[in-house]
Amino acid sequence: QVQLVESGGGLVQAGGSLRLSCAASRGTFSSYAMGWFRQAPGKEREFVAAIDWSGGSTAYADSVKGRFAISRDNAKNTVYLQMNSLKPEDTAVYYCAADPNYRIVRALLGRIAYWGQGTQVTVSS
Repeated sequence: QVQLVESGGGLVQAGGSLRLSCAASRGTFSSYAMGWFRQAPGKEREFVAAIDWSGGSTAYADSVKGRFAISRDNAKNTVYLQMNSLKPEDTAVYYCAADPNYRIVRALLGRIAYWGQGTQVTVSS
């Protein structure tokens, strides 16, 4: 069973940058597709970005394309989300997720096997 711990959240001004990290343990990290999701107050959790086991395939929500970048380091059992040009509407709790199936991480949020506890990102205007 994979355990996921996010870090790197915080308060940043609009236009600024943050890098989130998600460290995985108790599993074979390189066999999992990974994703980032976010949930703003009063809204449903939504897809942000996904990466396959090798890092060779990535996907992004339209709202973050060109601003966010997902990457992974299998040697460190860690996935990252570099967030640039942040906007107030990016404010949310950001969650890391893992599943053996990349398609599930990309498009089937309700079937994802493992989730982290989340890290708060607040973007001030």
